[in-house]
Amino acid sequence: MADDEEEVGEEETTNHFGSYEGDRNENRERHGFGKAILSNGDTYEGQYQHGERHGTGTYRFSNGARYIGEYIKNKRHGQGVFYYPDGSKYEGEWNDNVRDGHGIYTYPNNDTYEGEWRNHQREGRGTYKYAATKAQYTGTWNNGKRQGPGEMQFINYSYVGSFHENYPKGKGKFVFKNGYQQNGEYYVTTTMPEEDSDAQPQVQYKWLARDVTPVEQIKSYDLDDEQAETDGTQELIDKFKRKQLNNQKENEALSRMNIDSDNNSPEYRLNTEIGDTFGGNEDNDENRQENDEIPGEEIYDEEP
Repeated sequence: MADDEEEVGEEETTNHFGSYEGDRNENRERHGFGKAILSNGDTYEGQYQHGERHGTGTYRFSNGARYIGEYIKNKRHGQGVFYYPDGSKYEGEWNDNVRDGHGIYTYPNNDTYEGEWRNHQREGRGTYKYAATKAQYTGTWNNGKRQGPGEMQFINYSYVGSFHENYPKGKGKFVFKNGYQQNGEYYVTTTMPEEDSDAQPQVQYKWLARDVTPVEQIKSYDLDDEQAETDGTQELIDKFKRKQLNNQKENEALSRMNIDSDNNSPEYRLNTEIGDTFGGNEDNDENRQENDEIPGEEIYDEEP
């Protein structure tokens, strides 16, 4: 990345830094509207102030990327849309050249994330929608990963609970459209490799079902009340068990849920039926972020 100050005070006759056509102030600084062709082949068309990109403009990178939006002192700052070479797009708030604030990111596989960002990462509350499975996660994020209370919605059921490092952990519930919910808890176990092995520790997520109760109210997860997933009193559970557990209707309901079959349990469906949502598209998404943000973000650092 070139020094930001190289553009300031550039003379029209200096070809080393590219060319410029547009307004200047009395100090011969680029000031007002102008068009610039930079030495690396990038182009900028938009507002300048005292020799720096300031205001609205369009910056086109030689690799095919493009930014349309607001600038402050040569930095992307404010509202803007960034089109990446791989076909992905970010539309939202920027702060000092990074995604920061509220924004929508559309990924090459048509997955989308809409919510809060901080330093280029998903941070705060947001919704990630999976184009292939039609599933979506709504909840809290930390450093690009699902963290804290959230709800994972699928076509026929949803999982509501707490997440840690992108995966469910602790108390939660599967809510089915047939009017029942299965309450339980996700346990995390780690199997260490042999001492002379270079293999990574194996992490497994085991769902321990507690009971089945009728759904009182299906609603989005309340981030202000982390106890929402355990709503219901002991009185309601006891009443349900007395009236329903021993009759044929309850048995038929449980049969329709298929929770007794290993291959149809909520845990199995959560991890396999949806194409390993917790470890599939989201991981690819993170790899894309690592590719275009961490080691490669400098290719989007604009020359002055």
